[in-house]
Amino acid sequence: MTKSELIEAIAARGELTKARAELVVSCIFDTMVEAMQRGEGIEIRGFGSFSIRPYKPYSGRNPRTGQPVPVAAKRLPFFKVGKELRELVDGSRDRAISGGDDEDDG
Repeated sequence: MTKSELIEAIAARGELTKARAELVVSCIFDTMVEAMQRGEGIEIRGFGSFSIRPYKPYSGRNPRTGQPVPVAAKRLPFFKVGKELRELVDGSRDRAISGGDDEDDG
């Protein structure tokens, strides 16, 4: 699902205009990004939690030349799925897993 598909789904379910749904989605994402930039975690019960994981600098290798390359320290977002979502997704495993979009096949 893309961001625009999410906006369309929210507009349809909430009986909102697409513009209003886009504003809602953008506000949620912006607020989440701002919280993570401050180093705060985000917990959505039943869905999952986002946290920031710090990584120390290390020496990597250039795959073409094999030469050592310094990799700077970084902080990256990490998502841990919630129990309820994990069970819902796992419960739907009887559905076929596809590698692409099947809507255009017909």
